[in-house]
Amino acid sequence: MKKIQLTIFILSLGFISMAQENLSLADAINKALKNNYSIHISKANQQVAEINNSWGAAGRYPYINLSASSNNANDFNDSEDFTRTQLIGDAKINWTIFDGFAVKINKQRFVELEEQSHQNTAIMVEGTIQSVVLAYYDALLQKKKLETFNEVMSLSEDRYQKVQIQKDLGNAVTYDLLQAQNAYLSDRSDYLLQEVTLKNALRDLNYLMAEKDNPAYTLTEDFSAITINYKLTELQEQMTNNNKTLQNQYIHQRILENAVAAAKSNFSPTLAFQGGAQYSSTHTRYDISATTDYNATNIYGNFTLSFNLFSGGSKKRALQIAKIDEEVGVIALEDMQHDLKNNLANLYEMFLVRKELLNVAQENLAAAKLNLQISQDKFNSGAINSFNYRDVQNIYLQASQLQLEAIYNYIDTHTSLLRMTGAIVQEYE
Repeated sequence: MKKIQLTIFILSLGFISMAQENLSLADAINKALKNNYSIHISKANQQVAEINNSWGAAGRYPYINLSASSNNANDFNDSEDFTRTQLIGDAKINWTIFDGFAVKINKQRFVELEEQSHQNTAIMVEGTIQSVVLAYYDALLQKKKLETFNEVMSLSEDRYQKVQIQKDLGNAVTYDLLQAQNAYLSDRSDYLLQEVTLKNALRDLNYLMAEKDNPAYTLTEDFSAITINYKLTELQEQMTNNNKTLQNQYIHQRILENAVAAAKSNFSPTLAFQGGAQYSSTHTRYDISATTDYNATNIYGNFTLSFNLFSGGSKKRALQIAKIDEEVGVIALEDMQHDLKNNLANLYEMFLVRKELLNVAQENLAAAKLNLQISQDKFNSGAINSFNYRDVQNIYLQASQLQLEAIYNYIDTHTSLLRMTGAIVQEYE
């Protein structure tokens, strides 16, 4: 019975695999980077920042306005009625020539904002890659757990079938049969629940890839962990140079410095130019007198030098606030550097521990598997009872689950290290 069930399970997996598309980790990452909703939003925000980064938005260029109008009037009076039609064309230019280098300061702010938007996209890409890696291996983890549950369930069913035969032959009692049946039903319940967990894991992976139809994929990567050795000092140097969140904070600090410069520029005088040309054509038709036509052209250019002597202290307050914000930014930057350094040290210690736990779990699984094989022979020969055999089954199941979780935990910590040191894109590109 056990062999039949295992054969059916393997064949069913084979038929499912034939109907499914293979999906490697690289394929999953590429799909997510291409389709992920958050990345699309981040790239759209990046495009907005790129559009805003222009000298026109900064205020370097003049404003030119063109207008045309028609004025019509009928005048009824005691002397002589008349009708007047006037056409006016107007072109105006307004140009701020100097305002305390505000144009240059604004342009630099737009440059920093564009760079910040690029960093935000890079952070989103890193986060997406990390999420896909963990979701992919979580799906593999749940699949391996399902295989383990199926293996234990097969052993329980095999035992249940044997006890039924023994009871029919009079070599077992109802109590033994109920114990075997309860063990089999418990294992089957665990198996069914694990099936749901696997489906949920695959559904989460499809969401990260923005697969709306939830297609079925066959994950082709091996569920294994390749142990790597790192030095904390090297990781700290990489984090300082490459961590995207830290780089973004540097940009934010430069934006705060730019705000101080902008507040200072408000104390400078402003030189502006207003110029233009106006053409008008007036046609007047009288009831008695002769019709008159009048054309006029007016060209002008004016310079205005202005300096605000007092505005209720608003400019001074704005400068004080900008300087305080800059000081707060420096403190926030130091706090982030310290926090990242602590988090990296904690993560590195966890990485070392999980690497050792992986070795322990593998040794524990090998011992539990050998113990299960020996106990199965002993149970079949009657050397141990069903309770002892069930205990060994549970020990093997627990050891197998711990070994699988140890692999996933190691991958999780390793991926977090790559993300924190800014190397995750290079690792999986």
